[in-house]
Amino acid sequence: MQQVKPHPNIHPDHRFRDLVGARNWQALPPRVRARFGKRLSGGESVLYQGQVVAMRLNLAGRLLANIARLVGGPLPYDMSSVGQPAVVSVTEDQAGSGQFWIRQYGRASGFPQVVYSSKRFSGPTGIEEYIGAGIGMALNVRAEGDCLCFESDHYFLQLGSRKLRLPRWLRPGALRIAHKDLGAGRFLFSLTLTSLLLGELIHQDAEFHDMEDQ
Repeated sequence: MQQVKPHPNIHPDHRFRDLVGARNWQALPPRVRARFGKRLSGGESVLYQGQVVAMRLNLAGRLLANIARLVGGPLPYDMSSVGQPAVVSVTEDQAGSGQFWIRQYGRASGFPQVVYSSKRFSGPTGIEEYIGAGIGMALNVRAEGDCLCFESDHYFLQLGSRKLRLPRWLRPGALRIAHKDLGAGRFLFSLTLTSLLLGELIHQDAEFHDMEDQ
C-alpha cells in the first residue's frame, strides 16, 4: 500500500482546539477538526469552493449592509448572490500569528463581493476578527454537535495600541457564524446577524466543499 506523505507546508494547529477545549474538540466531526486543525506555512493558502444557497435581508439589514460597504463591505448585501459561485481562501498571517480570510461571492451582474478579514488569536476571548478601518470584534468559539460556532462577544475600534469597546447602542447586532459539516467533504457556512429590537437583520447560507476531494 502506498503511504501518503503529509504536505510539507501543512502543520498541526491546536489554536481552535484550545479555544473550545480538548473534550469538545474531539466531539466534532473529523472533517471539521481537519479544516480548523491545520496551519499553513510558506505563503500557501487553502481554498474552499461552493455557492450561496440562501439569503435573507430585512429593511434594516439591507441598510446596514450597504452602510458597511464604506468600511470594506463585511456583510452580504446582494440577494442576487443566491445560486452564484462562492470561494473562500485562508492564508496564515506569518507576522501577526493569525489567519487572513478572503470570501468572494458572485452576483448576478457586476463584480463579485469580496470580503477581507483577519483572525488573530488574542484579546479577552482568545480570538478577534478585524475587518479593516480599525474595526474588530472579539469572538466566542463553541463546539455544538457537528458545528463549530463563532459568536460576537463585543465590538471595538482600535486606535494605535488602544482598543475602545463600542457601547451597546453602537453595536450592529449579535453575529453568529456556524460551520456545519454535511459529510462527503462538504460543509455549510451560515452567517446570522440579529438585533434585539429589529430581529433577524441578515442571514446567509453558503455550501462549500474541500478542494482536495475534487
